[in-house]
Amino acid sequence: QVQLVESGGGLVQAGGSLRLSCAASGRIFSINNMGWYRQAPGKQRELVAAGTSDGSTNYADSVKGRFTISRDNAKNTVILQMNSLKPEDTAVYYCNARITTGQILRRVSDYWGQGTQVTVSS
Repeated sequence: QVQLVESGGGLVQAGGSLRLSCAASGRIFSINNMGWYRQAPGKQRELVAAGTSDGSTNYADSVKGRFTISRDNAKNTVILQMNSLKPEDTAVYYCNARITTGQILRRVSDYWGQGTQVTVSS
């Protein structure tokens, strides 16, 4: 059983900052990619930022230069530091991780957190 637990969402004024955290727990053999997606009302879920276990990162064009993703592989956590927030960043943010489980028979699956609301007021 694997769980992703998120924290750090909330309400902030435009130009402000928020820090999202996601911790993975359970019978984890290894974590490949960890990242954040978001879904605004009436829109499809989209990738915000992702990081691999070797330190590579990928960002949506809309957040480049404002958001920073970082991982603590020892703690199975991923952090999204969001600066210079804009009203269009308002969405539910979901943590995602591609995790390998199993001791003998390995299985790779995608896991999702429960989502955390980020609201940016103008």
